[in-house]
Amino acid sequence: MDIAVQAGLILLVGIVFLLIIGVPIAISVGVSSVLAMFTILEFDNGLLTSAQRMFTGINSFTLLAIPFFVLAGVIMNNGGIASRLINCAKILSGKMPGSLAHTNILANMLFGSISGSAVAAAAAVGSTMGEQQEKEGYKREFSAAVNIGSAPTGMLIPPSNIMIVFSLVSGGTSIAALFLAGYVPGLLWGIACILVALIIAKKRGYKSQIKISWKQKLLVILDALPSLLLIVIVIGGIVGGVFTATEGSAIAVVYSLLLSFVYRSIKIRDLPNILLEATRTTSIVVFLIGVSTIMSWVMSFTNIPGLIADLLLSISDNMIIILLIMNIVLLIIGTFMDPTPAVLIFTPIFLPIALDLGMDPIHFGIMMVLNLSIGTITPPVGPVLFVGARVAKLPIENVIKPLAPFFLVTIVLLLLVTFVPAISLSIPKLFGVLD
Repeated sequence: MDIAVQAGLILLVGIVFLLIIGVPIAISVGVSSVLAMFTILEFDNGLLTSAQRMFTGINSFTLLAIPFFVLAGVIMNNGGIASRLINCAKILSGKMPGSLAHTNILANMLFGSISGSAVAAAAAVGSTMGEQQEKEGYKREFSAAVNIGSAPTGMLIPPSNIMIVFSLVSGGTSIAALFLAGYVPGLLWGIACILVALIIAKKRGYKSQIKISWKQKLLVILDALPSLLLIVIVIGGIVGGVFTATEGSAIAVVYSLLLSFVYRSIKIRDLPNILLEATRTTSIVVFLIGVSTIMSWVMSFTNIPGLIADLLLSISDNMIIILLIMNIVLLIIGTFMDPTPAVLIFTPIFLPIALDLGMDPIHFGIMMVLNLSIGTITPPVGPVLFVGARVAKLPIENVIKPLAPFFLVTIVLLLLVTFVPAISLSIPKLFGVLD
């Protein structure tokens, strides 16, 4: 049997089998990759090479941005920033029918973009907004669907940890360009959710009951302004070349911590628990990146991506057909796999094919992130779907039907982003970070 086929079967069967029996994704990838390594090298050399590749994979200055952004997100979640962003979103939603639903969507866009986590947004914003919407007569299933359908917008609107991971695994794609490329798709996702919520709210008679004076509106906006400035400072600094993404992530930590102290929502004694929470999340991501570099080396050495490319091209040489196949695969993968390991596993496989088709790596990266973001809300086991349903205290099956309209508009958005490159590339070109 050909060595590439042996290694590929060990990776595929090993990862799938270990996941089925409940082994964590990082351990599944690591064990399968090391076993596949033994088809290429002898036992001693295989172990040594695996250790070297794992160390090399995490020995990256750019990678430091992830633990800093994770820590900044944890600080914001505990520092009263989420509640201020929700209050600001209420002002922005105004007196539109279903204003609380629009508030939920806007808050997810704001908080998700700052924290970089769809799951964190669904949990933090959903737990606050769900109760308020229920008090004003909104059906709990509708409120849950609104929260779940809009939570992943923060994975596209920068700063986004998943884009940093894609930059690393794709060989150093510009993080500034990726960040800028995510704005339009992320905003379009949020706008699409608002339109769906508006139509449903009009049909059901969900009227705004928010009555706030102009003075109160001004005070709420001023209160949230320091939190909103974080996005401007970090993204503006990265795009303007003032500092790197890693330096920007460190600035985000310092800024969010100082802001939380000013708000008096975090005390010194809270810091050990905050650091511990951020460390737990970071350690999982970094370990996963480390073991994935072993798998990437095995696939590269055995030319597995090339074989898969030949297989896809044997089905069709039509770019539209191949991109549709990629989208279907990524949508399915995203339903049961976290976006980070999915990017680490499938970027080395699909990116060379996309480049052969003449696709810009920035465009491909946004398409991939959008795919996997949709996967997080897709039945039966999308992680955001699961968390959003749990926060709303509903079984998943009760949320699927009201979630369907939100899912459909995101699929339409995915097709637009896939086949209209300007949606992703126009802003990076405008700012001169992309030729």
